[in-house]
Amino acid sequence: MSPRGVAIPDIKERLFAAAERVLARDGAGALTSRAVTAEADCAKGMLHAHFAGLDEFVAELCLDRFARTATRAAELSARVGEGSVAENLRGVALALFDSGGPTIAALAMTRPAAALRIREALESGAPGFAAIQGSIAQYLAAERELGRIAPAADTETLALALVATVHHLLMTGWPGAPDPREQVERLVRLAAPGAGPAQAAPHVV
Repeated sequence: MSPRGVAIPDIKERLFAAAERVLARDGAGALTSRAVTAEADCAKGMLHAHFAGLDEFVAELCLDRFARTATRAAELSARVGEGSVAENLRGVALALFDSGGPTIAALAMTRPAAALRIREALESGAPGFAAIQGSIAQYLAAERELGRIAPAADTETLALALVATVHHLLMTGWPGAPDPREQVERLVRLAAPGAGPAQAAPHVV
């Protein structure tokens, strides 16, 4: 265990990662501040030293993972004309399901105070689904300009459909439910059927 009085680098991320491991291994019912700090191998009071309580911790964990995916979506601009449209979209869509995304979101929904914090943060501009949607729409518009998706493709609606589906699957999932990735894969194929590498034939939507 880390000794008392010694600063721990990136302690918040250490606690977040520990919480994800507890959730994946033992389920939402096992997530307590003590379980998180024990998993993180740090002092029992460390979580409360950085967060007002477990609800704030859960909310910040969820928002942090949303922000990571928003950052990844913003990187789509560097992928314009590269790889395949379907693979580029798939990578962003599935990123929200990595690191226990559905479990974290489901946990937040069972904690009203955490869910309220998340909603308020997103409404105040915290990077989340709106930022992801915007990045996807911009990416698709750029691919349309290159002729890699159909000229008539409604990029705003395609981005909304993809992000709304991921949001729905995250917020309505439960332990043991069918893997949501399969549904995301189907949606990506509908949005970009037959997408191939950059030199492939255009009109993938």
